[in-house]
Amino acid sequence: MAEAGIYSFIIENKEIFKLIYAVIIIFICGVIVFKSDRLFRLSLHKGIRYFRNAFLFFGLGFLIRYVFSSSLIYEKISAYARISNFLFEYFLIMAGFFLLYSLLWKRIEVANESYLSSLFNARVAIFHLMALVLAFLDQLWNAYYFMFFSQILLFAAASFISYKNYSRNGSKHKFLKFYFAAMVLAFVAWTLNTLTAILLNWNQIALINVYVLNIVFFLLFLYGIIRVTKIKRY
Repeated sequence: MAEAGIYSFIIENKEIFKLIYAVIIIFICGVIVFKSDRLFRLSLHKGIRYFRNAFLFFGLGFLIRYVFSSSLIYEKISAYARISNFLFEYFLIMAGFFLLYSLLWKRIEVANESYLSSLFNARVAIFHLMALVLAFLDQLWNAYYFMFFSQILLFAAASFISYKNYSRNGSKHKFLKFYFAAMVLAFVAWTLNTLTAILLNWNQIALINVYVLNIVFFLLFLYGIIRVTKIKRY
């Protein structure tokens, strides 16, 4: 009964809780970006730079979707709402691509290859294009399905790759276990989000559980990056 009461309270005040949810994630992303940027400057490891970019895009996506899009503007100006949704999808899809690329960059980039920018270069441009196309298609069909299914595939691949990395080097690089656990959690969260949309017609209780999983996903990476930066400091 108490659990049902908690769900009811959250649903009744969902706009406030959405804002709290967004602020928590934006704050976590900000800390991760700051700490991973410092770690990159110490190590010059390209994977860390792409990892940093992922959380920069996650933070921007949640900032646009939940903070800049107040409920009054969102309801009254449909064009503004569509632009907000488009940018939200674009940033989230790009964040997923950057996370995957942080695992694959050694297999894609030529040795000693360098770019002026890790946010936009010849190789990353294809991800920008794909993210724009997927976000546009969802706006065209007024749905989230292209984003959902692309992220399920992406995090399934990322889970597999991060598991291989963890099984090979987990004893030497402790952060890899957080990476693997977070990727699996993201895969589960995107799958449940998709099922909630398709089968449960955006059931509010199921959606709350997905939001909780999302927060745990970000907290895992936050805990992992804090541990790594502490180790590097010594």
